[in-house]
This record gives sequence, structure tokens and C-alpha cells, in this order.
Amino acid sequence: MTPATDRIELVRHRPAPALAALVAGVVRMLERAPGVVRRRQSAGTLLPLVLSFGEPLAIDALSAGTGAGRPDRSFVAGISTGHASTRFDRRQDCVQLYLTPLGVRRVLGVPGSELAHRVVAVDDVVRGMADLPDRLGFAATWAERFALVETALVQQVARADEPPAWVGWMWRQIQVTGGRARIGDLVAQIGWSHRHVVTGFREEVGLTPNQAAGVVRFERAATDLGRLPLAEIAVRHGYADQSHLTREVARYAGETPCELAAARRPTPSTALGQSPSSPRAAGTPAGRRGTPHRPSRP
Repeated sequence: MTPATDRIELVRHRPAPALAALVAGVVRMLERAPGVVRRRQSAGTLLPLVLSFGEPLAIDALSAGTGAGRPDRSFVAGISTGHASTRFDRRQDCVQLYLTPLGVRRVLGVPGSELAHRVVAVDDVVRGMADLPDRLGFAATWAERFALVETALVQQVARADEPPAWVGWMWRQIQVTGGRARIGDLVAQIGWSHRHVVTGFREEVGLTPNQAAGVVRFERAATDLGRLPLAEIAVRHGYADQSHLTREVARYAGETPCELAAARRPTPSTALGQSPSSPRAAGTPAGRRGTPHRPSRP
């Protein structure tokens, strides 16, 4: 049986405006426990970049991906339609950055498709952050650590290419509708062929538009579990019925809706103190949420 943590220290840092829509937030996480702590992490739209300067957080299993069992202290987990099993032994001390799908290329310099369904060592993705965990470990204060992280992020973003504007527009439409947008209607507004849009979106985000919408819809529905009857949650979030909701929760979380609600595990959104629909979590720049925007045709 996994022991409860004796102590959790969480310090949140809101990134600079230059990182808006790219980094939802940064947190310092320190957990202590009397033994090994095992957790299941559901699929979600915020991608953790974990910089450990203590004992590593291990990835024991991935239901839909590769990279489990890596011993690296620092890693990034790409977007996925599956769940992960994690473990740490007595202590976890790290800084966790939560990237939006639009932030992957800008921060890490690679499209989302290169990380999707994978857990990858930070050293294998971006050289500019290779020595950052050690520098964080030697820093004297948390203000200094957050400054180091933010400087590294801003430097990465400054030299990276932006994804096509229409990809960002499409992602925001999926987010602001809670995953219920009609993908065909969005494709029609963009003006390209359905095949071209799906291929380009998957290249940048790592999932097809329909797959991304499924993760967004699950993420929103999960916030209502334990608060509303399952049948009401199914209707509210566009599932065909309660059985459909139950199957989708099992797919994305690896357990039943009741088990997921009872577990009350920490999520990226709870770590950041945000709702999954908040502008930063959605990858929406301040002041632009809900603003009509028609991407230009090629």
C-alpha cells in the first residue's frame, strides 16, 4: 500500500508575460513520505517538464507510450491519450514546468509530434537546459531558482520558430469549447483540406484534432467527478451517455469515474491552482480568449 506523504511543500511561480500561452506555470515541489509513493497520472493537456535535484521521480509504466523506466533525474513527458504510473522513494524535490502544447516547439525547439506518447530525458531534447538541474540545486533561494528557470525559458523562446498561426487558433477553439468543437467546422474555417489540417496539427501538437478534443473533454469532465451525478456530467460534457463517460475515463485515467474521484490525486491544474479552462492552462494569451480570429488561408 502506498503511504501518504508526511509533508508537501508547494511554491508557485507565474511566468513572465513573454511566456504567456507557452508555459502555464512553474512550481517547486517537495514531498516527503515514510516509504515509496506510487501514483497514477491521468492524460492531460499540460506537459510536465520535471527538473529534479534530489531523488528522481520514476516513470514505472505508460499505458500509451514509451520511455517508462528511465533513470534520468530530469525529463519531459509529451502529450498522450493514456495514463502513467509514477513512483518516488521517501522524497521528491524538483521544479516542474507545465508546458502548453503550443509551448513545446517554442521552449524545447521540437514539434509536439517528437514528444507525443513519450517520456524523454531533458538532455536528449534541449541542450540549453542540460546543466539547469545542478544549478538549481546550488542556488541559495527559491527566488534565485525561479529566476534561473525563467531566464532559460526566455532564451529558448527567443531563438525558436513559432508554429503556424492556424494551429494555435484551432487549439484554442478546441480548448474554449471544452473539446466539443466540431472539427469539420474548424477545418472549413481554416480553408485547407481536412488531410492537410490534421497532418499539420498532429505535427505541432502531437495528437490529431479529434484526439486532442478527447483529452480536453476528459480533463474538463474529471473536474466534475464527485460533485455531480455521472449522468449529468456525461450530458454536460457531450458524452453519449453515462457508459460512454465511464469508458473514456477508463481510457484516459486507467480506472472508473468513482475511483478517480475518490483518489483525489494532484494534477497539473491543482499544482498550479488553476482550472483546466483558465487562459494560461488553455494556452491563450491574456486578452485574447474568445476573440474572433480567422486564420489566413495559404
